[in-house]
Amino acid sequence: MPDAWTRGGKDAAKLQPVPGESPIVVLVRPQLADNIGTTARAMANGGLFHLRLVAPRDGWPQDRAWRTASGADAILEAAQVFPDVPSALADCHRVFATCPRPRHMIKPLRTARAAAEDVREINGRGLRCAVMFGPERAGLEADDMAHADTLVRYPLNPAHMSLNLAQAVMIFAYEWWTATEPTAPRKLVTNGTPVATKGLLEGFLDRLISELDASGFLEPEKKRANMVRNLRHWFERGEVTEQELRTLHGVVTELSQGRMRRGRPDLD
Repeated sequence: MPDAWTRGGKDAAKLQPVPGESPIVVLVRPQLADNIGTTARAMANGGLFHLRLVAPRDGWPQDRAWRTASGADAILEAAQVFPDVPSALADCHRVFATCPRPRHMIKPLRTARAAAEDVREINGRGLRCAVMFGPERAGLEADDMAHADTLVRYPLNPAHMSLNLAQAVMIFAYEWWTATEPTAPRKLVTNGTPVATKGLLEGFLDRLISELDASGFLEPEKKRANMVRNLRHWFERGEVTEQELRTLHGVVTELSQGRMRRGRPDLD
């Protein structure tokens, strides 16, 4: 077993499977312990827990896997080892297999996103799903994929579709996690200050335009309307916060008082 330095250290995360069914990651004939460890790390990031190893080249367990798992110890400790693909999949209801080039096969093909959505739906019905990933050098063989009912292919740059094992698992784990993740895809980070209402923004613009009139910036008169519209477009384009408006009011105050100290044109 891995030594005490690599197992159960202070950095080990308290990981556990989510309630109900969740995807089983099956690594078929993995070659390097480092890649098994980084795969566990990727799984932990995506909320996956169940790891099965089919005939790992150097046996199992291996110290180096713990050294590269970045605290995902629980996944490695719970990993199961099987001698062949059929035994690793025997208790599964659905099996997805990643493949770089689906040749000479008639099977449903999914992107990682579609596969993750399918697995969510299948798991939601209480059925067990496995997702197979092949050896580092060449991927799954045709005989391996014959045990799957659905193929998964990532739509990447066709000029260079090269992923290491952990990267391939991470893409699926990310899609599986984000399929139900409530985080908004777009948001404005305001650090506690609310977005200003249109009324507050209008009050600032009225003051700004008044000061610009007083300074002579909006002259000549024939250009004034267009210049004012441009200012409005600029401030209306984004979600200005109340704190930003307070700062801008301060800027206008300082500019105005500076003119007063030097002698404002409108007070001559």
